[in-house]
Amino acid sequence: MDRETPDWIRLDKALSIEAEKGFTDLQGNQYRFSEFLCLNFRQNPPPRTPNSDCTRWYDLANEYANYSQLSVLRRKILVFKTRQFIHQLRLILETSSEPPAPKLPRIVPVSEKQPSLENITLDKPLNTLPGLDQKKSESLKLLELYTVKDILFYYPRDHIDYARQISITNLNPGETVTIIGTVKRCNCFSSPKNKNLTIFELILRDNTGEIKLNRFFAGSRFNNRGWQERQKRFYPVGAIVAASGLVKQNKYGLTLDNPEIEVLDSLGDNIESLKIGRVLPVYPLTEGVPADLIRQTVITCLNSIKTIKDPLPISIRNEYGLIKLKDAINNIHFPENPELLAHARRRLVFDEFFYLQLGFLQRRQEQKLTQKSAIFIPQGQLIENFNELLPFALTNAQKRVINEILEDLTLETPMNRLVQGDVGAGKTIVAVFAILAALQSGYQAALMAPTEVLAEQHYRKLVSWFNLLHLPVELLTGSTKIGKRREIHRQLETGELPLLVGTHALIQDPVNFNRLGLVVIDEQHRFGVHQRAKLLAKGQSPHVLTMTATPIPRTLALTLHGDLDVSQIDELPPGRQPIQTTALTGKERTQAYDLIRREVAQGRQVYIIFPMIEESEKLDVRAAVEEHKKLSEIVFPDFTIGLLHGRMSSVEKDEVLTDFRDNKNQIIVSTTVIEVGVDVPNATVMLIENAERFGLSQLHQLRGRVGRGSHKSYCLLMSSSKTPDARQRLSVLEQSQDGFFISEMDLRFRGPGTVLGTRQSGLPDFALASLVEDQEVLELARTAAEKIIMADKNMQGISSLKQELEQRYQKLMGGEILT
Repeated sequence: MDRETPDWIRLDKALSIEAEKGFTDLQGNQYRFSEFLCLNFRQNPPPRTPNSDCTRWYDLANEYANYSQLSVLRRKILVFKTRQFIHQLRLILETSSEPPAPKLPRIVPVSEKQPSLENITLDKPLNTLPGLDQKKSESLKLLELYTVKDILFYYPRDHIDYARQISITNLNPGETVTIIGTVKRCNCFSSPKNKNLTIFELILRDNTGEIKLNRFFAGSRFNNRGWQERQKRFYPVGAIVAASGLVKQNKYGLTLDNPEIEVLDSLGDNIESLKIGRVLPVYPLTEGVPADLIRQTVITCLNSIKTIKDPLPISIRNEYGLIKLKDAINNIHFPENPELLAHARRRLVFDEFFYLQLGFLQRRQEQKLTQKSAIFIPQGQLIENFNELLPFALTNAQKRVINEILEDLTLETPMNRLVQGDVGAGKTIVAVFAILAALQSGYQAALMAPTEVLAEQHYRKLVSWFNLLHLPVELLTGSTKIGKRREIHRQLETGELPLLVGTHALIQDPVNFNRLGLVVIDEQHRFGVHQRAKLLAKGQSPHVLTMTATPIPRTLALTLHGDLDVSQIDELPPGRQPIQTTALTGKERTQAYDLIRREVAQGRQVYIIFPMIEESEKLDVRAAVEEHKKLSEIVFPDFTIGLLHGRMSSVEKDEVLTDFRDNKNQIIVSTTVIEVGVDVPNATVMLIENAERFGLSQLHQLRGRVGRGSHKSYCLLMSSSKTPDARQRLSVLEQSQDGFFISEMDLRFRGPGTVLGTRQSGLPDFALASLVEDQEVLELARTAAEKIIMADKNMQGISSLKQELEQRYQKLMGGEILT
């Protein structure tokens, strides 16, 4: 292979085949897959590769050297990231050329522009600073900025790199740049079509070409001829001008969008602007707060950085290569170069993660010392009887997780454990062992699910098992009739009822347990922080077992549940067949319908899922209600088709699901209410309309409704989107059945808030940190926090760190109990 130019096709083909063959480190004619990749990335990267990409290029060589030692999940993620990297690098190299560096003026560092102000302390109110009148300080209060410390720790949400200075001929659309040129012509005039719009036009020329820049001013005050003539005098022909902005293509050629412009005395003159030629901070704003007000206030306050004390121990800073806090604050606002900006961001992201993890660990430590729970009997008659009744053998993963849970329950420290398991991994059975341990120890248990469908599904399973053990179980939902509800309340208070299954109805005030010892929460991320806390408050420090069928990536688990112990059921029961998954376009709909007809003819059943329940003018989606009618009358008139959606009553839903379970309906048309809680082994086809509108984890959940029996099953992802991103996302489902890998990919594609599907998820409000981009820093911060707690559980010897923790953790989490 040519050392100068990689064979992109061979690289991409090797990665593609490795993915298709299950990430087994395939043996080729000469090399194994990992050896081939390692050799390629050990060669020099292509010419003109950006510095950051060069570093990544060589890093990949090291990662593929260790490929054989990685788990399948880690191999999948590495291959996926490599394909993305190669695609992006190839686009950069094949569509751009490195411009020559022109001789340009010196940029004055912001530090040289700071006003000389004495005695600016961190707690000084902003309204007492020079240059900040009452109106400006009131504007800053809209962003909750009151003191010097507030403004210094108000980080930019982004930076625009105007520091890249290039020649006019080397401009490319989409880049942010600075150019230097001489004025060829300047004009300023009112628009002939709109008298309230003034157009400023400037044509610059350098030794490589020329460019026309425009700025637009709306308002009658700019229509004044005297004002327009003054603008023209600012930019006389032959004057040297620096301009910064985003390069855009218009019908006249390339230009800079709404550029920042400054006249220079000569090519050797300094650029004084706060914007031109530098890395420009972009702050989160609100109406009435201009960006320049934030920037100017930050500059005024930068002198006080020297009074900032760094609470992070020097040993931690040195071990993890972190710059000082005051240097990080200085360079997150006005970095002198992109490298300093990267160091500043890394330090501040580390701090955000570190104090969160330290808070989690300290809270867990305090819980162990202050909260006492009931000690359960891990072995007893109920568990022995249940083991004998089970008609199947538990998987090794289930046995391991059950042992971890039962060991927790023998301690007086409250159990706080999250059980993650893929669709069909058998989490409910695991929870039953915990429930039986509570019951045989004389305590009550509660199981809360987010929907009535799922709560009813749990109730049916538990009743079928507990009837054999002669144990009563009741179901409490919003649909429970008043008389039955009162009887349940009474039995709970007397202790007659050992186990209650329900929805949010469990956390209503009249529900009082006699002796609640265990709380099981299913799909816990669908409940809000306060909802989970209210259920726990119904007992005296009960043990808590949370479950999710949506595997959460480790970064999300650490951020949401840093004080939980996490168990993974990473093994499916024997007999579960892989589900053949295919992404289809509208042109292939006939094939999908033919498959449905064949499966129904063989006695099987089908799900057809839609993202909405009625037509929307804004979203071009197939609505379940409308399509049910079309499918029943036109497409499948010979089949019985049921309809299920969230606006139906509980009785109506139950009737539809019962008919489907009993095979009275061959097809069920549904919204995502079918996602969890429905178990029909005879269903073999899942057709999902507008699949691009769902998250990957949600699609995986839906897919898990089929493949539950002994017959081959199919999942058809119908998509109308032609975007590469949509196609790439759906291909993840085609290639993988691994819920943990899919959740990692979902996190990368959509971000954490969207993956969790609710703003009540308890996600901290980070100022800088990204759970997608900063996974490595999160892991380092967790390790550092663990070292601190192990060395000094109460942090008595590091009072400054403890004080900072109290302030940061309370602000980040709002004092909430996450779990």
